[in-house]
Amino acid sequence: MGEEQRIHPAADVEAQRPTTPLVPQGSAASSEKEIPVHQHPPMPPRTIPILPVIQPKPPTSRSCFCRCLCWTIGLLVLLLVIVGATAGILYLVFQPKIPKYSVDSLRISDLRLNLDMTLYAKFNVKVTANNPNKKIGIFYEKGGRLSVWYTNAKLCEGSIPRFYQGHQNITKLDVSLTGQAESGSTLMTALQEQQQTGRIPLDLKVVAPVAVKLGSLKLRKVKILGDCMLVVDSLSTNNIISIKASNCKFRLKL
Repeated sequence: MGEEQRIHPAADVEAQRPTTPLVPQGSAASSEKEIPVHQHPPMPPRTIPILPVIQPKPPTSRSCFCRCLCWTIGLLVLLLVIVGATAGILYLVFQPKIPKYSVDSLRISDLRLNLDMTLYAKFNVKVTANNPNKKIGIFYEKGGRLSVWYTNAKLCEGSIPRFYQGHQNITKLDVSLTGQAESGSTLMTALQEQQQTGRIPLDLKVVAPVAVKLGSLKLRKVKILGDCMLVVDSLSTNNIISIKASNCKFRLKL
């Protein structure tokens, strides 16, 4: 008999396939362990708050008043600065000085009691007015008054004449004063008692409206107010009375 043929079963190719992944040996991927990566959950989108839109307030009457007030104050300040600067320049240019006055003599023409018990007085006063200004003239206007007082009682009064006094001019005035005072008996008794001491205090008051002339410019009227405290020796009529003391003060009133 011929040779026996043995038939071997064919190998199962599908069964011999490796189940491990086909990764080349010795590679870095096979040598390292896989580390799980912890991923944070996604953040929710950030929301921005929307603020309400504030509409500008319409201008009120109060704001208009404040603006007008500020403008008015600013204009007044500017006006004061201009006036002050002008006055300063005029002062430097003209160098104004207050006029000087002195009482030269006092004569009593009459001093007696009337039937109605009022005290009648008639004085004559001579006054010297001195204008020391080099560039300023003085107009003495209507309405100037000169009066003589004893304590709080006005004995007599007279008018200062109108005239113009030039630069650095000295003018002598002769003013006649008359008047009647109430409570004449009381006043006469007090004057007679004071006369025995030889020192009788009298107060001579001056009110003179004047207009100042700067160069060729005539300014508005002002008033010269004067107060002269006199001490005389007697009140004898028709005699020149001796003035023992005199203290005069003058000022301007705008």
